[in-house]
Amino acid sequence: RIVGAMEPLGFFDPAGFSKVGDKEGFQNLRAAEIKHGRVAMMAALGAVAQHYIKFPGFETVPAGIGAVTTPPGTYGFAALFLLSGAMELAVWTQDPNKEAGDFG
Repeated sequence: RIVGAMEPLGFFDPAGFSKVGDKEGFQNLRAAEIKHGRVAMMAALGAVAQHYIKFPGFETVPAGIGAVTTPPGTYGFAALFLLSGAMELAVWTQDPNKEAGDFG
């Protein structure tokens, strides 16, 4: 039994991304949705926190989107991009034996 998959809707997929009755595809989409939601929440937190927190060596980097195009902010962005990509591919992988979104 999958939380959120109930009668009369069954697997709720209003955009029609998964085939009817495709439980594995539905699970994959649900895990991706949960993961992307968590990333969006952390990005929102980071957007607020960047105005108040400056790491050593990054004091001269402007706050806001200008931080991405101004060195050394560019280097920090590249490091975060590579680290998050590595975590996505190696650590935060969905185990098919666990609930969607359970990466622990």
